[in-house]
Amino acid sequence: MWTEKLQVQGPYNFDLVLERLSLDPLQVVDFTNRTVKVPLYIEKEPIVLQVQAMGNIDEPSFIIKGQSEVYKSKAIERLKKVFHWHQPLEGISRHFRESDLREIFEEHRGTAIVLDFDYYSCLVKCIIHQQLNLSFAHTLTERFVKTFGFQMEGAWFYPTPETTAQLQIEQLRAIQFSGRKAEYVIGLSEQIIQGHLNLDIMEKLSDQEVMDTLIKIRGIGRWTAENFLLFGLGRPNLFPKADIGIQNALKILYGLPQKPTQEEMESYSVKWAPYLSYASLYLWRSIEKRSEKK
Repeated sequence: MWTEKLQVQGPYNFDLVLERLSLDPLQVVDFTNRTVKVPLYIEKEPIVLQVQAMGNIDEPSFIIKGQSEVYKSKAIERLKKVFHWHQPLEGISRHFRESDLREIFEEHRGTAIVLDFDYYSCLVKCIIHQQLNLSFAHTLTERFVKTFGFQMEGAWFYPTPETTAQLQIEQLRAIQFSGRKAEYVIGLSEQIIQGHLNLDIMEKLSDQEVMDTLIKIRGIGRWTAENFLLFGLGRPNLFPKADIGIQNALKILYGLPQKPTQEEMESYSVKWAPYLSYASLYLWRSIEKRSEKK
């Protein structure tokens, strides 16, 4: 087993990161010890790392633990991007201090965008979550992973594209997938294993190129592609205007009688660029906290 300590420039509130991760029942979060287990694929090999927070918001540090030294350096580099340790949050926070989002950014100061742990699981999760309330979406995803995926060192891995492509629609309907959603997940997996979709090259493409590639796939529309850009690739300037959560958050923020129009959302968001992804995250976070307080 190896251990590595990393210093990160503050502000960085890992406790708020853990709160958001804990909304997903598949995440292995320990609030007492401030840890999370992270299942990763490095060169197609599954590995599990434990991330433990030390220090505080302004002087954060992390202890990383893993089993095998073979993929240590590549695993740490992946973690830096997953948890947004590669870019200080102070500059992003400063950008919003004179904006309409200043109070939300102050309340959730140091909350980072945390990426899904691999591209494939991000896309599958987005497809499963389409047009479902968050609670049942998490339940359905958990059933999918625990039925067809595998567990290692206490962490859950999504089934691989090879495994999912071999499933029958009836197997997914048995865990309450709709027939169409089952077709979409299986079809995506087939596209990958047949070589028609290469997720590994997505990082090199522009936002528009990623969007154009993904929406050609049955079951993937703009909402799913935008979420992949944000939570899969970590692109900084995404604002999914069709997202109901963002619409509801803006309705509350501005005291609107109804959800904002696309034109109103465009007007509100002009000054938030080039960090629209962070505006999106903090708006989502604002309504998550309201729900928790009820």
